[in-house]
Amino acid sequence: MPDPDTPRPVSIPAEIAHLTPLRGRTPSTTDEERADAFAELTPYRDGGVYIGHWGEGGSEWERHPADEIVAVVDGETTIILLLGGEEVSHSLGPAGLIVVPANTWHRFETPGMVKIITVTPQPGDHQADRPEPTS
Repeated sequence: MPDPDTPRPVSIPAEIAHLTPLRGRTPSTTDEERADAFAELTPYRDGGVYIGHWGEGGSEWERHPADEIVAVVDGETTIILLLGGEEVSHSLGPAGLIVVPANTWHRFETPGMVKIITVTPQPGDHQADRPEPTS
């Protein structure tokens, strides 16, 4: 993991080129199976700046204790937010960006390949099944 006290410039395309694309991502894909498709670029606040390269599938549901920034570097994905018990979809293409509000459950559906960068607070919650609405 990079040293947070020693700032250094990062080439996002060069770092993504080191990843092994994950094909056929599912909500039950294990941490081991996805390890080479994701990386932390640098620590940031209570989390980090991360990159990922995957496609042809969907992710598990996740949420984080603070806002998360998600930006597409290349390709396309749909992020689904669970808002008021309803699934709200947003398509993101190259240079597309969304801020996912704190504690909002969300997941990705990606028919092709996508490369992303996120600013993600930790810890996060992850689960395969759609979360039940809270009252």
